[in-house]
Amino acid sequence: MSISIKILGANDFSKVVGEVLRSLKVAAADFDGLEIFNEVIGRKVITRLKVTAGGATGILRKSSIARPDERFGAEVNRLVKRNLYLLLVNGLGLGAVPYGILHGVRPTKIIQRWIGEGYGVTSQGVLDRDKIARRICSDFLTARDKADLLTEVALAQLPIIRAGDAKTVSVYVGIPFCRTRCLYCSFPSHVLPADSEVAEFMAVLTRDVEAAADSIKRYGFKVQTVYIGGGTPTALPEQFFAEMMATVHDKICAEGVAEFTVECGRPDTITAEKIAVMKSFGVTRVSVNPQTMHQRTLDLIGRKHTVEDVTRAFNDLRAAGDWLINMDLIIGLPGERLADFAATLEQILALKPDDITIHSLAIKRGSKLQTRLADKLNTLADFDLPSDAEVRKMAEHASKALRGAGYVPYYLYRQGYMSGQIENVGWSRRGAESIYNVQIMGERQTILGIGGAASTKVPDPVNKRIQTAFHAKDLKTYVRDAEHYIQRREKVLAEVYPDAGGD
Repeated sequence: MSISIKILGANDFSKVVGEVLRSLKVAAADFDGLEIFNEVIGRKVITRLKVTAGGATGILRKSSIARPDERFGAEVNRLVKRNLYLLLVNGLGLGAVPYGILHGVRPTKIIQRWIGEGYGVTSQGVLDRDKIARRICSDFLTARDKADLLTEVALAQLPIIRAGDAKTVSVYVGIPFCRTRCLYCSFPSHVLPADSEVAEFMAVLTRDVEAAADSIKRYGFKVQTVYIGGGTPTALPEQFFAEMMATVHDKICAEGVAEFTVECGRPDTITAEKIAVMKSFGVTRVSVNPQTMHQRTLDLIGRKHTVEDVTRAFNDLRAAGDWLINMDLIIGLPGERLADFAATLEQILALKPDDITIHSLAIKRGSKLQTRLADKLNTLADFDLPSDAEVRKMAEHASKALRGAGYVPYYLYRQGYMSGQIENVGWSRRGAESIYNVQIMGERQTILGIGGAASTKVPDPVNKRIQTAFHAKDLKTYVRDAEHYIQRREKVLAEVYPDAGGD
């Protein structure tokens, strides 16, 4: 198929047009040619398609009027996508997708913004969930069940997001090491190197932690949550793990920290010594991430542990402390179908974790899976991935099973190239929600990034944007240029918080 995109007017809509084409998998449609024209006249957005198939050519047209209560530029982009989507689905018969034209990573932010502006709030201060969900369906052509899920999660997050003030912050510490690299992983993590290289990283990390602690003190920040992630922090050898935990605890975890999380991740990295260290430093939340409870799949995706390791690690953690335990699962893994995922979820529910996150497999840039496909060493069929329809059945089963077991959704985000074109959802028992997960997705709170590939994000209320500073993803670059990244973080803080040390 040949798709040509012709843009009329001064605006370039290729990005938003591309999002719609990818979501509907237009490249797989049976057209000889498809030309897309967009034009903006006043507040009207006009989209026309010129379609050639079987020697015949037809033209379809759709126009829409921008909402007066939304930012005009964003409205134009939305309507270009909406017009095109409707023409392709209704006019050409392509299959609709669950989220319609809603492509952002953090869709719940839209609902939270609306509520902040008073939309969906009655004169008695009651939130009208149905009104909010109907607007999501209308504006973004999202399926009603997804609109209801988004609304439920957005409202559940508001009490957490609204707690604290501009000086309430969270801290992320990145430990970019794993024992092996999974087939689907695109995180900037490294297979655990020799002790000498780890020691070099640890020296730089300590300097990074100390600099962040100085900033916290200088600006009068109150740390709400500390999250040690990666990578797999527990991949560190015992001595280095204990050193890292002591440094973070002593420098960052002031009295009053509401949540202290360590992402243990791989069950084969969780030892009695590391559990004792975490307990001694007051960790309140840990994770064991099986992804699946089928050994054949674990072997295929490069997880060098057994199903029995998952159960052992979970039970050891549960016996050792009263911390909350999260477990991550992935739907859409190679070779798995609904029955396989249902069996995994049944085993995980039997363990009774406090929080279960259901991820949909995404073919991400930088992953082994994406690289092998890009190099044409394999096709998707070679990996025996389930269809989008099958993945959606898995997600529907997860929702029913988790709700039936007393879990509620509180955390949601989306990624590009997700199986089933659905979402990642965090489910927890009431009161067991991860504060950090909500804050990092809500983007209302300053997050200080420390360590390898960490990101600092600072909401700027004056300029109405998120100011950012990113540490290098490459380990050697981070170690070599750590002072540069520390200064970049400090510069961002100084721009948003000019009253250093003030209230």
